[in-house]
Amino acid sequence: MKIKTKSSKIKESDYSDKLNKISKNIRKRRSVYADEFIKKEIPQKLLEEILINATWAPNHKMTEPWRFIVFKGKYLKEYGDYMAHYYKDFYNELSYEAQNEKLKYLRNYPLNAACLIGVIMVRNAKINLPEWEEIAAVSSAVQNIALTCTAHKIGSYWSTKPVAIDYVAQFGLAENEKSLGLLYLGYYPEDLKSSTKKRTPLSKKVLYLE
Repeated sequence: MKIKTKSSKIKESDYSDKLNKISKNIRKRRSVYADEFIKKEIPQKLLEEILINATWAPNHKMTEPWRFIVFKGKYLKEYGDYMAHYYKDFYNELSYEAQNEKLKYLRNYPLNAACLIGVIMVRNAKINLPEWEEIAAVSSAVQNIALTCTAHKIGSYWSTKPVAIDYVAQFGLAENEKSLGLLYLGYYPEDLKSSTKKRTPLSKKVLYLE
């Protein structure tokens, strides 16, 4: 019996073009901080697309160990006030003027974000996986968010400071849930400078065994 094999209609150049687009998206991704944002709303459908992509992250035994809280509107100001109160004693050694300047900066810091996203790890009570696997899955979900944002020219970064973790923890977390901080999402100016950070050469990070 002869088996006919059809040659692929996709040219080698098509593969390289697609790979190039993916690589550019990954390598262009960078943290963009909230004091670099310009005030602009993310369309609801796009925001939902970003979050849907998060849920397509790899996860062991399909536990889908994530939950998200989207903070918008008045919650941006609330979080700024929360940070100022949280760090008030931290700046006690500064002069009155310097302390006020720092606290004012914290209050205003989130205001230009389109939204903040609380990141929550949800441990599956029936499938007892190691916690690191569940954190790795949530981190993959966050990376999907970051890459989708990059593709749409939206800035993002993940704040895992205690203040961010504690703020999210206030919003009705169950015993099997843990706050993993806040994602900041927002638009940035077109003339924002590209990151100059470099990566270690592959030869120092990869060992091939054949």
